[in-house]
Amino acid sequence: MDVFRCSSGFNLTRPHRPYRIPLRQRIISVRSSYRLPFAEEKAKYYEHLQAAVDVVERACRLCVDVKKSLFSGDGNIIKKIDQTPVTIADFGVQALVSLEMSKHFPSIPLVAEEDSAFLRENNLVDAVVKVVTGKLTIRDKEISEDDILKAIDRGGKDASLFGPKPATYWILDPIDGTRGFVKGGEALYVVGLALVVEGEIVLGVMGCPNWQDEHSDSVTTEVPRDENTVSRSGILMISHVGCGTWRKSLWDAQTRNSEMVHNWTRCLVDGLHQVCEARICIPESITWDSLPLSTQFNATIDADHVGENQILLLPTCCGRFHFYAKEDRFAFPYYTFMTSQTLNNLALSMEYDVFLFCLPPKYLMVASGRASVFILRTRSERIIKVWDHAVGVICIHEAGGKITDWKGSQLDFAADQVERRVLLPSGGILATNDSLHNEILEIISSS
Repeated sequence: MDVFRCSSGFNLTRPHRPYRIPLRQRIISVRSSYRLPFAEEKAKYYEHLQAAVDVVERACRLCVDVKKSLFSGDGNIIKKIDQTPVTIADFGVQALVSLEMSKHFPSIPLVAEEDSAFLRENNLVDAVVKVVTGKLTIRDKEISEDDILKAIDRGGKDASLFGPKPATYWILDPIDGTRGFVKGGEALYVVGLALVVEGEIVLGVMGCPNWQDEHSDSVTTEVPRDENTVSRSGILMISHVGCGTWRKSLWDAQTRNSEMVHNWTRCLVDGLHQVCEARICIPESITWDSLPLSTQFNATIDADHVGENQILLLPTCCGRFHFYAKEDRFAFPYYTFMTSQTLNNLALSMEYDVFLFCLPPKYLMVASGRASVFILRTRSERIIKVWDHAVGVICIHEAGGKITDWKGSQLDFAADQVERRVLLPSGGILATNDSLHNEILEIISSS
């Protein structure tokens, strides 16, 4: 599969046997409440996907618990060197995933976003131990602070050194969308986990705890309404090479209906064939005018009135806007999609500032067919990290879409031959429904 072709290899700085024994011979039995939507004999990495699904679901529950504490006065939010926010949820997810996956697959390294230095500097180790302990399946011993620190550092910088040869490793994004996570409300965020085997991305799992599925496959009225139940459906998206991309409600496991627990829906990209019809996602950090498409199209967020030479931009994706009073900064939500005129009228009549802070789960949007295109421009001051994109590559590809850089080359996850932490796409990243890909590349090359 050309879209995943890349070269990689590894030598660990810590004592570690070379990864030579077939994966199935090194598997510890995986127990999962989820039955996958395809037969085990059709999926070479079935057990790996089962384990990934289980740990991502647990990680999403951890995030929900931490998010509650953030706004009850007990949470801790700090900023990393690059000024991006990080919480105990980021560290907790990484520790949880590292502990669980190293138990099941001890020979497979982890490449992840965080390291324990921030925990040590900010005295948050005990807090992470508390949020992780209740989510672990490990029961043979009590988890110590040292266990947590080692688990986090197992995926951190300098944990594994790779070479030019193909390699096998997990890629984890503990929380994609931490800015939205720490701002509360219903801003979306994603836990993402992917497996690279001998240089090929073979599976991926994304969990978005507060995703509102417009075609929900979960009968939410049957979910018991106790304090531990999430009111929104949430989404769990999985992908396995050759088996497609699938989704289900993240919180179905809380129901007693076994059919609902295993109710998966196949994901396909949308069928739009003209760029003028496309629904486009862009990061909040860039403007439409900075993109090559702006030379031919103006952007609008008014889905009901897309004019000639206009293109529909999905700036919030989840339809979640927040208004802050200009005087007291008191925030309240407005839940539905609104036209630009409605936004302007509300902002003027109520004297409110409008902030669009919801970071879109860009690959969920494209893979689920809600968006046609995600486009990202590289910037000299910002490094593109593998964990922000790895799981999206396979989910979109298996849903029928395509991802390349702006020159049409596939993303090379081995471009960083030493640590496998950095992507170096030419110009930027383009993810589409495939039908629009070449036309957009032509617009980019001609601008």
